[in-house]
Amino acid sequence: QVQMVESGGGLVQAGGSLRLSCAASGRAFSNYAAGWFRQAPGQEREFVASINWNGGSTYAEDSVQGRFTISRDNAKNTVYLQMNSLKPEDTAVYFCAASRSPFGRSLALQYHYWGQGTQVTVSS
Repeated sequence: QVQMVESGGGLVQAGGSLRLSCAASGRAFSNYAAGWFRQAPGQEREFVASINWNGGSTYAEDSVQGRFTISRDNAKNTVYLQMNSLKPEDTAVYFCAASRSPFGRSLALQYHYWGQGTQVTVSS
């Protein structure tokens, strides 16, 4: 089993930055791909970014490419999402997730372990 806990959310002005962290339990986490998703009120959960098991391959959704960067530190069992140039439309609850596959995935159903989420609010 893998448990995941997000932190780092908050309120920021448009154009600002935040860094989300996701701490995972369990030695198996270093063999798993990880991802970030977000869900705005009244919207479906959507993919943001993914990273493979060793951090050598990453993928980001079009609307955040060039602004958001996913990374991981397997020695700390932690995944990060650096968010720059934030926009009001980035406002959502952000979730981290882990997949038992070593390769990054973009569909929520391909992830097996989820955190509880952290709120990110971007004011205009």
